[in-house]
Amino acid sequence: MGQKSIDRRYSRGGLALVSCTWPRSLLQLMRQCKGWSLVLLMVLGLGSLAQKLPTRDEGLFQMQIRDKSLFHDSSVIPDGAEISGYLFRDTPKRYYFVVEEDNTPLSVTVTPCDAPLEWKLTLQELPEESSGEGSGEPEPLDQQKQQVTVDEGTELFTYKGNDVESYVATSTPSGLYQLELLSTEKDSNFKVYTTTTPESDQPYPELPYDPRVDVTALGRTTVTLAWKPTPTGFLMGQPVQYCVVINKEHNFKSMCAAEAKISADDAFMLAPKPVRDFSPFDFVHFGFVPSDNGFGKERGLTSNKISRAYLAKPKASDTQKVCIGNKNIYTVSDLKPDTQYYFDVFALNSATNTSTAYVGTFARTKEEARQKTLELKDSKVSDVFIKRKGTKFLRFAPVSSHQRVTLFVHSCLDAVQVQVRRDGKLLLSQNVEGVRQFQLRGKPKAKYQIRLRGSRKGASTLKVLATTRPSSKQPFPSLPEDTRIKAFDKLRTCSSVTVAWLGTQDRNKYCIYRKEVADSFGEEQRRREQNQCAGPETRRKSEKVLCKYFHSPNLQKAVTTETITGLEPGKTYLLDVYVVGHSGHSVRYQSKLVKTRKYC
Repeated sequence: MGQKSIDRRYSRGGLALVSCTWPRSLLQLMRQCKGWSLVLLMVLGLGSLAQKLPTRDEGLFQMQIRDKSLFHDSSVIPDGAEISGYLFRDTPKRYYFVVEEDNTPLSVTVTPCDAPLEWKLTLQELPEESSGEGSGEPEPLDQQKQQVTVDEGTELFTYKGNDVESYVATSTPSGLYQLELLSTEKDSNFKVYTTTTPESDQPYPELPYDPRVDVTALGRTTVTLAWKPTPTGFLMGQPVQYCVVINKEHNFKSMCAAEAKISADDAFMLAPKPVRDFSPFDFVHFGFVPSDNGFGKERGLTSNKISRAYLAKPKASDTQKVCIGNKNIYTVSDLKPDTQYYFDVFALNSATNTSTAYVGTFARTKEEARQKTLELKDSKVSDVFIKRKGTKFLRFAPVSSHQRVTLFVHSCLDAVQVQVRRDGKLLLSQNVEGVRQFQLRGKPKAKYQIRLRGSRKGASTLKVLATTRPSSKQPFPSLPEDTRIKAFDKLRTCSSVTVAWLGTQDRNKYCIYRKEVADSFGEEQRRREQNQCAGPETRRKSEKVLCKYFHSPNLQKAVTTETITGLEPGKTYLLDVYVVGHSGHSVRYQSKLVKTRKYC
């Protein structure tokens, strides 16, 4: 690697040289070749179909490959290019490169991806020339053992960790260099970059003088990041873009570490259930082609259709990467409130596909705006207003011990969702329209949390009461399932209308009110008038028709009629029936529009 052009041609054209078929070790091959110029000629000769290759003693070769001192798996590192590799746990891997001339600058950079690495750079002494003269004739095995040195070489640099670490020297001696890598935690990916011209290469984007990533704005679901641009882009004119990585676990020290985590999440697959035979599809899924050897017949499989039972549901990755071009400000959105996130920025050289990590940061998104919790008092009615699609929280903490809690909810307008928890445990979750009563089992010193969610149609108004006191009289009047008012068209006159409504087995007070409205009285106006919680006290005295008590032990006969007189011909009226409970709380039936006859 003394001359860049020669080194690169060798490294790209002669990677298989160290694993050639001669019964020689790498050091012996170098010794016999008397330099890398002869090696290049040999590589070119190997590429020719007419070249006659030397033969070997197969028995001797098999003996040699079992001797670790004579044969090992090795690779040649190219000069000025980043390579990717893979390590099996506790299995070292060695790479080699040659510096031909003394006083040559050298830079070696190792980037761990999945796990911390141990790596060591050593300078191997080249043995002096000896017999053989490159004749291709194998030497006796015992003679080769005597020639191979057992010296591990001069150790230049060692490192253990998961940082991107480099060995840089302005002047190095000529010789064979060995880079040994080891992963003791798990199988791992890594990257290596070696160059003898570090000043001119500069493959990795340069960091600015302040390499930190700053959080400039923080919200409940958004975080805005900013960082200083790399000089590689705007000063050197190289194509540089930025990639942002977001996750909830930790910062990443390299882009390959982030990509390894994303790949691991994307490749997640559920293991097959125990004691289950594989189908042909299982093997197809893992890259094997099913054969016609009766595999399916032996297991009673008659179809090769893909079964969804074998497909694993994809696991949503918590690590996200987004590349944003050359902008140095980015807002991350769609985050969860009150959650800590880690943010990393990488400057990526698009030409060389190499990257440099900024100093990452972390931030916790803001909490959701906490709504005021309404405290319910025992046996007291509370009025609750909820905005459209809004939420309100109530809390009931009985002072004394209790066996049961009775909860009354009166939804005045549209249906609302009611959710009740006791000390965090969900007791009920239902939609409530009109008046509903719930019986909850009590516990000593228990606290009850009530969440009310409003309707999508509009705002909601409710009356809520919680009590621990047993009582035969309910605060809210009982209602039939059907709260409509029925008008009899045949009994309609120019001055009166006859209506009927259902009652219950409880003796309640019913009050009828009338109100003249325009003929154009529409559904929207009618809805505004439909607040069931607005009682008779909100009506004018002139609108009152009468009040009466009514009940029936037989629900089939719990119906009452009333004729409303004193009306004007051809006019439209809005009729309302209020049922009043023992404690004075009232509930309104559904309003009814009626029109008197114009001519009689």
